[in-house]
Amino acid sequence: MFRSAAILCLLATLGLVTPATAQTPLSLAEATSRARMRNPDPGASTAATREAGQRVTEARAGYWPRVDVAESWQRGNQPVFVFGSLISQRQFTADNFALGALNYPEAIDNFRSAVTIDQPLFDAGIRARVTAATLAREATIATGKMVEHDLNANVVDAYGRVLIAVGLRQSAAKAAETAVLDRELTGNRRDAGRVTDADVLLAELQVSRAREQEIIATSDERTARARLNQLMGDPLDTIFQLEPAPAVTPIDVTSLAGLEAEAVTNRPEVAHATLLEQLARTNQTVAGSAFLPRVTMQGGWELNGGAWNSRASSWIVGAVARVNIFNGFADKARLAAAREEGVRRALERTKTETSVRFDVHVAVARLEAARAREAVGRDAVAQARESRRIIRDRYEAGLTDVVSLTRSAEAVAQAEAQQIAAQVAVVTETAALQRALGRQ
Repeated sequence: MFRSAAILCLLATLGLVTPATAQTPLSLAEATSRARMRNPDPGASTAATREAGQRVTEARAGYWPRVDVAESWQRGNQPVFVFGSLISQRQFTADNFALGALNYPEAIDNFRSAVTIDQPLFDAGIRARVTAATLAREATIATGKMVEHDLNANVVDAYGRVLIAVGLRQSAAKAAETAVLDRELTGNRRDAGRVTDADVLLAELQVSRAREQEIIATSDERTARARLNQLMGDPLDTIFQLEPAPAVTPIDVTSLAGLEAEAVTNRPEVAHATLLEQLARTNQTVAGSAFLPRVTMQGGWELNGGAWNSRASSWIVGAVARVNIFNGFADKARLAAAREEGVRRALERTKTETSVRFDVHVAVARLEAARAREAVGRDAVAQARESRRIIRDRYEAGLTDVVSLTRSAEAVAQAEAQQIAAQVAVVTETAALQRALGRQ
């Protein structure tokens, strides 16, 4: 017993024994909620959505007029500058027609304030760019849903791994206690002359193996807990008391066709691929708009003067129509590239739908297997424990050897580990099927 206490002290010193302190309860739903609030991935997706929304506003700005205000000052004796400035200032006189004044004018100042307005009247590319920006925003929203679904799946998986690790540690600790009792029983039988020292050595070996498994299981539990805490945005060394048997929502898996249709309708991956295909078609419209005319109305009002506080006003209005005749085949290449993008996006959407259907088949198969394993695991544990009881009774009666005794203990530990894994698998595989159906 002193040796067992020493081993436990050593484990505690190494940090491999979970401290028996008050732990905060944590259900699977709470873990998922904490991850959504604290994990940086959903926040980044939300920021990306807001960013895409501003891109839509930026594209819609093409419908509005552009208004510029300019204030400038210039001074010089360049003949054209002087001639034009005097006319703009409405200060031109007959004396300025003199050849000397035209060729060698005196330097003058020109203070100019101007307001210019450009209002698009027809530009087919504006609407297409707004549509493209809107589709890009919807695609970003779909990406955010994908991130949220993946995060939920990762939290469920991490939560399940912690439950498995806790169960294995508890099972390993129980196996270690059983091994110690078997060693003491073997020692008593040796002292009574019924077995040899070799049997005691085998029992000692079993204790060492059980302690080793307990150390490994404790380390695995710490790693699993740290992973779950990372997903939830909590300190990595925080210890929560997890719900031992999370409730699962039963899913009817009798109609694969119906589940496939539901997945294709609900999965954000399909929506994302569809939006990218639509975006590719819109990009074709944007590229094609380069071959259409663009009509813009322009207007301007300005003040010119030789001094800051003495200026003359003038205004001008007009319209400009531009037609792209030749641009070095760049526009033609851009349109061809957009068409090829449309072909690629259509194929990617088909691939995504096929992958989604495949995910449903895999998730259903794994869930059915997990349910079957859970039923088998319960029976296996009961059988292993009963076998262990019988063998121990036979060993005490001298009807079997220590090898059978240690093997029965190993069989119980293995059966319990399989049962724990099967129970958790039902939870995780149910969540995986929900993820495959797009329900999360």
